[in-house]
Amino acid sequence: MIFKAVGAGRPYPDHGRDGVGDWSDVPPRQVRLDELVTTKRTLDLDALLADDSTFFGDLFAHVVEYRGVLYLEDGLHRAVRAALQQRPILHARVLTVA
Repeated sequence: MIFKAVGAGRPYPDHGRDGVGDWSDVPPRQVRLDELVTTKRTLDLDALLADDSTFFGDLFAHVVEYRGVLYLEDGLHRAVRAALQQRPILHARVLTVA
């Protein structure tokens, strides 16, 4: 299993960070893929295969930590790409929500 679980939706309260710039003050760190719960069940294959998939967005995935669980909010294509390259770790901005 690549991820801890595959979810559908965000089980945590709204954190008010909608744009890439809203996440810029959250420092990136390494997270293990097998500790992540996805918030999306489907992956856009174009995003996975695109050479410039991170050109217009954040270089780091966005993860929300809620009640001790790490939810992959944005960057599913980065995480799958890391898994395909046999890398168990992803660099992500991790926001803790109470």
